[in-house]
Parts: sequence; structure tokens; C-alpha cells
Amino acid sequence: QVQLVESGGGLVQPGGSLRLSCAASGFLFRMYVMSWYRQAPGKERELVASITSRGTTNYADGVKGRFTITRDNANNTVYLQMNSLKPEDTAVYYCNAVRTTSTVSNNYWGQGTQVTVSS
Repeated sequence: QVQLVESGGGLVQPGGSLRLSCAASGFLFRMYVMSWYRQAPGKERELVASITSRGTTNYADGVKGRFTITRDNANNTVYLQMNSLKPEDTAVYYCNAVRTTSTVSNNYWGQGTQVTVSS
């Protein structure tokens, strides 16, 4: 059974930091592109950051220099370190796993974790 379980969300003041974790199970984690998305109230879900199986990273313009995505293939976990948080970072953050080959097309989502940035 595929599972993506996010943790680490919460309430933080502007300028603060949080580290989100996503524990994966039920699939070959190291072969997947892992990403973090977020969805704020009334807005569409958007890509925040992604990391390939080889460790290549990509970030949305609004989080470059503040957020860092990493993965631990030994423990099937992906992280999102978020620094210098702003109120506009408030959203539900979702973990995503994707693998697409000539014979495989899988796309998995976690349930999300709430991040609220407010004073």
C-alpha cells in the first residue's frame, strides 16, 4: 500500500523556520521524483520544489533562496526546510511522488500538512 505521510507543519511567526518531512512507503522511493506542492485558500495547487532521483533540484521563483528540498533514500523520506517564512507561504503543503517511464506512470499524493505564517 502506497503511503506518503507529511509532518512538521504548524504555526510560525514571519521570519521563522519550519522543516516538513514526508515519509514514503509502498513504492520504490529512490526511483521517483519527489516534490512539495502547496495550496492556499482560494488558489490553485502550485509546485514549490522538486528533487529528482539523482538529486537535481528545482524551485518556484518565490521560494528560491529560502526553501531547500532534500531526500534521504535510505530512509525513504523527503524534506522541505523553509526559512524566512512569509505570510504568503501560508498554505497546505502536499508531498508528491512521480515516476514516468515507457511502462510505468505513477503519481502519488500525501494528505497534506498545514503551514500558517502569522504574527
